[in-house]
Amino acid sequence: MVAHRRHSGDPEDFDAFWRRLAVEASQVAPEPELAPYPMEASHEIHRVDLTSLGGMRIGGWVALPKEGTPRVGVVCSHGYGGREEPDLAGMPDDAAVIFPVARGLPTVSLMPQYGRTAQAHVLEGIGSIHTYVLGGCAADIWASATALREIIGAEVPLVFVGGSFGGGQGALALPWDDRFVAAALRVPSFGQYDLRLKLECTGSGAAVREHVDAHPRAREVLRYFDAATAASRLQIPTLIACALWDPSVPPAGQFAVHNAARSATGEAAQLQVLSAGHAEYPGDAQEHVVWLRGVRDVVTSVTG
Repeated sequence: MVAHRRHSGDPEDFDAFWRRLAVEASQVAPEPELAPYPMEASHEIHRVDLTSLGGMRIGGWVALPKEGTPRVGVVCSHGYGGREEPDLAGMPDDAAVIFPVARGLPTVSLMPQYGRTAQAHVLEGIGSIHTYVLGGCAADIWASATALREIIGAEVPLVFVGGSFGGGQGALALPWDDRFVAAALRVPSFGQYDLRLKLECTGSGAAVREHVDAHPRAREVLRYFDAATAASRLQIPTLIACALWDPSVPPAGQFAVHNAARSATGEAAQLQVLSAGHAEYPGDAQEHVVWLRGVRDVVTSVTG
């Protein structure tokens, strides 16, 4: 394993915590169940339900190639709004793709024990590193990877794609799972809490900042869920899109994730600079096309 430089603010047992969580999650059999899902697409689409850490049954979709054997598997996450249905933009025809919805989020993983809004969800279990919801959401990524391999019946190399909430969750989960060989993270959340908690933002970030103001001890829990800290442990090629302006995810946190990945992997950490994130703006369609082209390049560059 490549050595990394630990910063003074990192918990001494950061790596040990995440490795233990990954081992615990690996002992859960996902037992995926597929059901037909009528949708016109380049792939054959199915609904999927699978079991993740803590016995949580999460939902999602699986897209399988209409012809031939999958060459690569993709785990594609989502933002804090969850997902209503799969989006295969940027995915090559020979990729098998799973679109898991993280525990407690809409539309197919809503659970009564989790808050339905991003502001409530992001605070679930924040009193302890062992109960904080972001650990379970990272485990959902690992479980989805296992489920995808079980469904397609092959140990294909895996790529992770995710934006915002999903981008941050990818940064947290990927360093501890060597089945993933590449990734693409768009406007990743949860990066550099020392800055994130000082900067104005909306949505889940605002909820966390307000909570920490009232409950300062929660800051110690958040040290274990800093996407920039985790990104400094990455060892795979990663495309990261960071926005110069973003009302929801402070750009400083986004760039901190990229900078950490670059410190760990050098030029294997690619950067796409966006004019803005979580907003419509002139030129956003063109920048999105560039992003999708980059995602496709990441996925197609992987060989089994």
